[in-house]
Amino acid sequence: MHRIVARALSRVALLASSLFLASSTAAAEPASAKLNVLFIASDDLNNRLACYGDPLVQSPNIDRLAKRGMRFDRAYCQFPLCNPSRASFLTGLRPDTTGVLENATHFRKNVPDAVTLPELFRKNGYFVARVGKLFHYGVPAGIGTSGLDDPQSWQEIVNPRGRDRDDEDKIFTIRPGSGFGATLSWLAAEGTDDEQTDGRGADAAVRLLEQHRDEPFFLAVGFYRPHTPYVSPKRYFGLYPLDKIMLPREPSDDRDDIPAPALTVKPPHYGISEELQRQATEAYFASITFMDAQVGKLLDAVDRLGLADKTVIVFLSDHGYHLGEHGLWQKQSLFEQSARVPLVIAAPGMKAKGQVCERLAELVDVYPTVADLCGLTAPANLAGRSLKPLVDDPSQPGKGAAFTQVRRVEKQGEKEGYFLGRSVRTDRWRYTEWDEGRRGIELYDHQKDPQEIHNLASEPAAADTVKQLQTVLHGGK
Repeated sequence: MHRIVARALSRVALLASSLFLASSTAAAEPASAKLNVLFIASDDLNNRLACYGDPLVQSPNIDRLAKRGMRFDRAYCQFPLCNPSRASFLTGLRPDTTGVLENATHFRKNVPDAVTLPELFRKNGYFVARVGKLFHYGVPAGIGTSGLDDPQSWQEIVNPRGRDRDDEDKIFTIRPGSGFGATLSWLAAEGTDDEQTDGRGADAAVRLLEQHRDEPFFLAVGFYRPHTPYVSPKRYFGLYPLDKIMLPREPSDDRDDIPAPALTVKPPHYGISEELQRQATEAYFASITFMDAQVGKLLDAVDRLGLADKTVIVFLSDHGYHLGEHGLWQKQSLFEQSARVPLVIAAPGMKAKGQVCERLAELVDVYPTVADLCGLTAPANLAGRSLKPLVDDPSQPGKGAAFTQVRRVEKQGEKEGYFLGRSVRTDRWRYTEWDEGRRGIELYDHQKDPQEIHNLASEPAAADTVKQLQTVLHGGK
């Protein structure tokens, strides 16, 4: 009898032990199965990359990321200025919701309870860290500081500072005495990559990957280049001889049909010579390739540490950038060069590895996409939608429109006021209104006019298209 009871108790204990182990394994599986995130942001980078078809710019590391992931060919920012754009894609909310329309306002002033993308991962048990510029701060003056950072989004931060800050007395600018962050300025620097701010940031990010390789992590790395001043080691300048730099060529009357608020650079090209335009472009390209080399450090570390099969990698820029198109330079326009951005997403097990998605996408879609890829439930109020179906199959239907806006400041007596420009990009068209159309409208047919040279808005044959796109634009606010 005692033996029967003992055997029965033994079987019960064994069953209990098995159930315990099964339960423990089941509980451990979600943690071990969690995908990491490496989120890489470049500052002021347009689509002048080899993987986007540029014949001159060398971007081998972003190109190799595109080969292991998906390149979105038509991705658009919501506001072509650093703070509004970053506040938008890191909260998943449009600028009209965040209330951030310039570089001074912190998004929590208007949406204090927003759960940011990194904060979502922090709430779900991830180690979450930032290196460099993710939320806004000024370049170059804010380098080495936290600027308008959001402390509750991160567990650890690194604010790198390199010799580019110490070498500022050597930087050339077309506007002496006006600073470097909002004008064309550059330096072919002495020294190595590792001495520059972005080099130090990449090294710090690699150390964090090494330290946290065995736990789920969300690591955001924000590079400063190619934001002006275009500073990079001399060897990168040598890749771009001035006689190889081709400047945009547009009709002499190109600006005649463009509304005044669209033309932020007056006179065209700031009045500088073509020689200086080529030098500025050379420096911008050099900064791209330098930044790309730092991306390479991160990708190498991911591979070396065996993290490639369990890490989602996102690469993007906060907005595009003009290099002389329509006589414009830098950002804050609603033309394609300013609104369109590079976006590459690589995820373990993705079905469309190395393919290109031609569907429309917005930076506001990035938050729900990353959450979806990692199996997290994103906040219900996000403005974008997950791109995961397109990551699996780029032929799936995409969204019908992408929206971008800017602000224009003007004097109203002794006070300062502003009005907005709003633009919608569809598969075929770009339609733009300035001050609800009171200060001009623009319509460009991208099938026939991808450089946006001919404004069709006033042509009678385009009246129905204008009316249809007005409805789309006003419905997307």
